[in-house]
Amino acid sequence: MRTKTSKQLKVNVVTLGCSKNVVDSEVLMGQLRANEIEVEHESKRQSEIVIINTCGFIDNAKQESIDTILHYAKEKEKGKIEKLIVTGCLSERYKPDLEKEIKGIDNIFGTRDLPLLLKTLGADYKHELIGERLVTTPRHFAYMKISEGCDRPCSFCAIPLMRGNHISKPIEELVHEARHLAAKGTKELLLIAQDSTFYGLDIYKERKLANLMEQLCSVDGIEWIRLHYAFPSGFPLDVLDIMQRENKICKYLDIPLQHASDNMLKSMRRGITREKTITLLDTVRNKIPDIAIRTTFISGYPGETEQDHETLIRFLEEMRFERVGVFTYSHEENTHAYTLNDDVDEATKQRRLDELMQVQQNISDSINQKKVGNVFKTLFDRKEGNFFIGRTEYDSPEVDNEVLVDANENYVRVGDFANIKITSAEAFDLYGTLC
Repeated sequence: MRTKTSKQLKVNVVTLGCSKNVVDSEVLMGQLRANEIEVEHESKRQSEIVIINTCGFIDNAKQESIDTILHYAKEKEKGKIEKLIVTGCLSERYKPDLEKEIKGIDNIFGTRDLPLLLKTLGADYKHELIGERLVTTPRHFAYMKISEGCDRPCSFCAIPLMRGNHISKPIEELVHEARHLAAKGTKELLLIAQDSTFYGLDIYKERKLANLMEQLCSVDGIEWIRLHYAFPSGFPLDVLDIMQRENKICKYLDIPLQHASDNMLKSMRRGITREKTITLLDTVRNKIPDIAIRTTFISGYPGETEQDHETLIRFLEEMRFERVGVFTYSHEENTHAYTLNDDVDEATKQRRLDELMQVQQNISDSINQKKVGNVFKTLFDRKEGNFFIGRTEYDSPEVDNEVLVDANENYVRVGDFANIKITSAEAFDLYGTLC
């Protein structure tokens, strides 16, 4: 039987990386709170224990994780913290290196070691806490991780090494989680996964994303459901039917394409061609004409020629995506692409990225200008300076357009919806007034 310590522990959880990591930290914090351990997220106050949930995806993210570990290792050396624990993707992937290179780490855990981590703190893993976690985002929206891991063979990606194979969460668990979140004030669910379109194949033997989304629509209190990280190859078209039918589902689709050159797509092992990609996008837009499509591309993948790059630029110009992110290629150990020659220099990678984003900026500005004079239902995330800042259903937090409303002339409550008339626009921001 576990004996509780007489000293009340204070734990500070620091989260790095993507929204999937955010959810993992929230689950960890929920478990700690259930064990009557005081826990805060990215607190500035002194804590006895610091747990760093790391990212190991690409070079920049790995470096940020290492720098953060080194910072807290120094804090421990100064006696400001008693225990330093490292978990997450970086430690899953590089545990021996971390143990060897960084002094001061007390324990290192991987992505699937939550029960072991809790045991280290004298806590029990409570299986009954299905869907319960301490939400670190503003209360009105929350990420919902519908599956873990990935079965896709993308050449550049190390996620399967860190997260394992695809494992879907049962629909009933996710609905339970949604109800729990709604009871706490959540109005918007952001569905996330390494590949959301794969949902259900492992446990139901067929794609069940549309079924899941339909059942989530039945949860009282949830007003927006937003879909992220939909793999283009094998995209379940019944998702478009439910998106068209249900008002709660945002007219928004995050579908990472990574490239538009057939040479690059083949080398990347994406399982799709440029032509099939265009057919899919045409289908999506024909079904839902007002949909906002977000995508991401990789600049400077091994073997990418100027012709490949120009193909991608022309593709951007033709498709006119509402939202685009571009990342320079990161040469990751133990991936298929690591066997290739990383032959595009960093300056060229960055130049190509800048050229792509300049094209997108012009497209985004053109799209936004057409919104001036129109009214949009807007969810307000925060107040910053003299502005209330919100989003339409066409925008996800942190990565997309924001709607700015002058707080000197308008009042809206953070966490509430309001109808906003757009009065002016820039490439990545809209300005409006309360109707």
